[in-house]
Amino acid sequence: MSRSPSGDALIVDWDGPDDPQNPQNWSRKKKWAATLIVSAFTFISPVSSSMMAPASPQIAREFGITNSSVIALLTSVFVAAYAFGPLFLGPLSELFGRSRVLQLANMWYLAWNLGCAFAQNEGQLIAFRFLAGLGGSAPLSIGGGVLGDLWRPEERGEAIALYSLAPLLGPVIGPTCGAWVGQRSTWRWVFWATTIVDGFIQVLGLFYLRETFPPVLLERKAQAIRKSMDPEKAQNCEIRTVYDSADRHWKNLVKKALIRPFALFVNEPIVQLLGLFMAFIYGTLYLFLTTIPSIFEGVYREPVGIAGLNYLALGVGLTGASQINARLLDRIYKHYQDKNDGVGKPEYRLPSMVPGSIILPIGLFITGWTARADVHWIAPDIGIALVGAGTILNFQSITTYVIDAFTLHAASALAAVTFFRSLAGFGFPLFAPAMYNALGYGKGDTILACVAIVVGVPAPFLFWTYGERIRQASKYARK
Repeated sequence: MSRSPSGDALIVDWDGPDDPQNPQNWSRKKKWAATLIVSAFTFISPVSSSMMAPASPQIAREFGITNSSVIALLTSVFVAAYAFGPLFLGPLSELFGRSRVLQLANMWYLAWNLGCAFAQNEGQLIAFRFLAGLGGSAPLSIGGGVLGDLWRPEERGEAIALYSLAPLLGPVIGPTCGAWVGQRSTWRWVFWATTIVDGFIQVLGLFYLRETFPPVLLERKAQAIRKSMDPEKAQNCEIRTVYDSADRHWKNLVKKALIRPFALFVNEPIVQLLGLFMAFIYGTLYLFLTTIPSIFEGVYREPVGIAGLNYLALGVGLTGASQINARLLDRIYKHYQDKNDGVGKPEYRLPSMVPGSIILPIGLFITGWTARADVHWIAPDIGIALVGAGTILNFQSITTYVIDAFTLHAASALAAVTFFRSLAGFGFPLFAPAMYNALGYGKGDTILACVAIVVGVPAPFLFWTYGERIRQASKYARK
């Protein structure tokens, strides 16, 4: 604690750099418990987003849906909600705390996901899916904020590697399980199963996910000081935290917080550029997910359950590259930090984008041109695994960059980036059937690969060269 320069206010701050109440000074065990819970929340929601895809024909038959776009919409409307939920849930977590908003949003998701299991027509199912997606979107922005609160820049690589793997691994595990559920049982079990798993994660969250946002924790400390003071003294002495401005009226705080993602979205070129690049990566992934059943059921004539197992190739690529990158992210960061006299920069997270931007188009080329009945099924699976590897390397670099650059406002910054990528995840699969029917897998994936080369290969070098200059002009980025 300290006095303000004018002496009329008591400024509440951490009690030195080793204050045990500061989440960055928590034990590794406590930090990893919170990280695992957040990653579990971030995993189960995307499982729901895609698990019903293989069961869509069964739903279409039951509800009499014949329009292919409406059938695709049943799956992708969940991802559309991902675009809008973080825009208000991210800022709310910067007002009322990460844990509280994250867990309330998850309960909202749980309730509407359960409601999907009891839907009686396509309108109810689409509405319930959208509402569930709003709650399920919370970890995509708030989770990154939690990790920014918990881990110092030179430590957070492994934690963010796990967290950023979750939203990509979810859409891989989901269809694999959904294919067997659709083949062996009713489509309603897709929602009952994910609700049961999410309920278990929620119970763990109530016990192990504590508040991590410094302004909220210091405000609690300030409240305790106010209560402990003599009422007369407390009336004459203003007590505020180091994060508070003189104008602390709740209306101004709410207005600022809710506008922040839109301000980042409109005024921050670095958020726009990273968001557009991630949108392409994420849209390509979701488009790719929709083609796997048609390749292995249509070209290779595999049963639904067996065809669903090919999603695991994508999982192998995602997980393998993620585990390698998790061990390298912090080492690379420390290497460049030491070369820069101990000063770290968000740009030191970019090197793993280089192999990622090369591997992704290679995987697209291999998958597109080997998806033929006269070529063994393992060939497109190798391409699919490479697409997964390229995707996660880019994804992890961008996520860690955003968290490092906007640590205090990481939830709002990730909300702005998530808006771009979720719209792409929603929109890309809607035109996939028409594109592949017209061009075939070879030419269709070649177009995606060429765009990936043009957009992806120069991206890490451009961000490395100009990223710091762009950040210097930012109102919110850490300088």
